[in-house]
Amino acid sequence: MKIALAQSNPIIGDFAYNQNRVAERIRQAEQADCDLIIFPELTLCGYPPQDLLERPAFLQAHDQALEELIASVGEIGVILGVPEQRQGQYQGEYQSKGKPLYNAALLLQQGRVVHRVRKQLLPTYDVFDESRYFEPGPPSLPFSFHGLRLGLTICEDIWPSRYPVDPVASLVQGHDGLDLLINISASPYHHGKLVERNRLLTALCQENNLPLLYLNQVGGQDSLIFDGHSMALNRQGGLCAGASGFQEEMIVVDSEELIRNVTRNILPVMPGTVGANPCVRPCIPGRHRGLPLQPLDSIAQVEKALILGLRDYLHKTGFQQAVIGLSGGIDSAVTAVLAALALGPENVLCVALPSPYTAQMSIDDAAELAGNLGCAFELLPIARAMEAYGAMLAPLFVGREEDVTEQNLQARIRGNLLMALSNKFGSLLLTTGNKSEMAVGYCTLYGDMSGGLAVLADVPKVMVYELAHWMNRAGEVIPERIITRPPSAELKPDQADQDDLPPYEVLDPILTAYLEEHLSIEEIAARGFVQATVEDIVRRIRMNEHKRKQAPLGLKVTSKAFGYGRRYPIVHGFVG
Repeated sequence: MKIALAQSNPIIGDFAYNQNRVAERIRQAEQADCDLIIFPELTLCGYPPQDLLERPAFLQAHDQALEELIASVGEIGVILGVPEQRQGQYQGEYQSKGKPLYNAALLLQQGRVVHRVRKQLLPTYDVFDESRYFEPGPPSLPFSFHGLRLGLTICEDIWPSRYPVDPVASLVQGHDGLDLLINISASPYHHGKLVERNRLLTALCQENNLPLLYLNQVGGQDSLIFDGHSMALNRQGGLCAGASGFQEEMIVVDSEELIRNVTRNILPVMPGTVGANPCVRPCIPGRHRGLPLQPLDSIAQVEKALILGLRDYLHKTGFQQAVIGLSGGIDSAVTAVLAALALGPENVLCVALPSPYTAQMSIDDAAELAGNLGCAFELLPIARAMEAYGAMLAPLFVGREEDVTEQNLQARIRGNLLMALSNKFGSLLLTTGNKSEMAVGYCTLYGDMSGGLAVLADVPKVMVYELAHWMNRAGEVIPERIITRPPSAELKPDQADQDDLPPYEVLDPILTAYLEEHLSIEEIAARGFVQATVEDIVRRIRMNEHKRKQAPLGLKVTSKAFGYGRRYPIVHGFVG
């Protein structure tokens, strides 16, 4: 049979939109003579709905949309991820023990539910908290469809290493004669995830001697970015068909050819559009036939992820335009390029706010960058505001030397002016600080931290430079001087980041070891770093937790971001 993989980008809680998109994909699959179409995890409500699942009205709206969708389904089979209410547990009326919902997948056909499975492994690490809402499901049973025995699983059920049970093993070993595994997912991206996931999927096919259809959500949702990369793998784990990353798309595979592992396993299907992106890709026969999965992670993938996360956050929250404080430094330059690519340069306002300490080359480089991008550029000097603040505070500061207070005032003046532009023009202010600075507190509350979205908040400084070089791969977009100049906040004469911080080539590996690998000070020092330096960095991380708690939402692109996936108290005494 012909099976469509519908890699979808839902909007959480917009049931009319999600229902219409599902119905449109079903029509396209029917027109392509498909027998089955598969959607990602929790497609109809969007993932992750979080505490919306605790609102009866949300569940009622979902169930109404689901009932309408079920009634509209004809001969084609539809596999759809949904939150399913447990029997007798509705609107808080608990008649049995456990949580009120399952994270479920339904097979729909001819106006009814013909099969269902419930997610067994509920992740509760990093950004996941599914056991807060869902009850683990019972072991899944295979089902027959068009003469094939299919095994259906949901996301985490194929990642069993953290759990005492293995849903795939019990499904395969307990039921002979399976022909094909299916996994529907909402698996968020981070740098390194694509290689990790590909290794897992390849091993899954090889260990069970079964082909696999993997279907993943795509799109930005708050800080999370879902990369898609849905795929069909043969028994050896070779890639037979793959959807593009970071965009909606629908591809069609032939189950018989996939199971037999012949080379003609990608079918051309009818084209369609979602905005400017193709939603149904006319695949090239044999293009991916049985090829080993290749590592996909690169700085190009990080760029795509950030563009998607930025675009979806603005558009899904109702914004069309952005404003950026363009300093002439590397961070704001990379942020501006991402914004122009995500929103179109005509929707990005770049503003330089020089102080008396700002070098002329910084102003010139900012203007050149905006010109290269085609973005509007404005100059808004802050010297008079600095003088006014100084005059007001002078009677209280008598006898005290200038220090970081005056530096922070400059950042806060800029933050106030940029927020005024954001309010007046209805544009979202993008902050430009990177993960390295955020980690050690090299940022100013209510100053450069002001804004609605922190685009680079999870991008280490060294990676910011890698992005800049990638953006200039076809020609100079970011002026070369921005990349080669030593980084500086330019808040006092002759200031450089390295006056206060170790080189970023030293800082970033220490941060990765402490924040993402959870190593101790002694373990990090054993890697060849000066222990006093490690101790100082860890001290800074601890001291600045209060800043990060007040920071704007940041896009997640590493395995451990400063968001709700990292839950540390502000007040604690542990120093190890």
